[in-house]
Amino acid sequence: MPRFCNSDVLNNTDNVSGEAPSPRSLTRSDLSPQAGRGEASAAQALWRGFRGRCPACGEGHMFRAFLKVADKCPHCCEELYHHRADDFPAYLVIVIVGHILVPIVLTVETEIAPAIWISMTLWPSLALVMTLGLLQPVKGAVVAIQWYGGMHGFEASKKARALAAAADVA
Repeated sequence: MPRFCNSDVLNNTDNVSGEAPSPRSLTRSDLSPQAGRGEASAAQALWRGFRGRCPACGEGHMFRAFLKVADKCPHCCEELYHHRADDFPAYLVIVIVGHILVPIVLTVETEIAPAIWISMTLWPSLALVMTLGLLQPVKGAVVAIQWYGGMHGFEASKKARALAAAADVA
């Protein structure tokens, strides 16, 4: 059953009578996107973000376009618009691609020494493909780590998760 966001539940007029549900008929699971979920570990959040999934539930898509993070998760309604990834994912991708590609280029160029036209087409093409292939997963991982750590606007979400975990224990 799909979960509804707080505003979706309170503004729901799809019922038969055409009226919004009364506050007494709403349950905790209706109002809290965190309810019913255990706290995700840092590794889980990182892996979910790397896969382009919501770091909270792992179900909803984090991106609505190639590098545009959705405002909220379509599955659990976790707000994601707080992220401040900025240029950090690009810097990480440059480091990763460089550490993978430079040893390969040096080895191939010294051992095989292919024709210059092969080198001029192969290496930039490979760098471009690797960069485009890693950019979205790395950005997703950066946003997920920000979410997990409660950074850059995710503080309220982290406090809500802690309160929900404390309420579940009590």
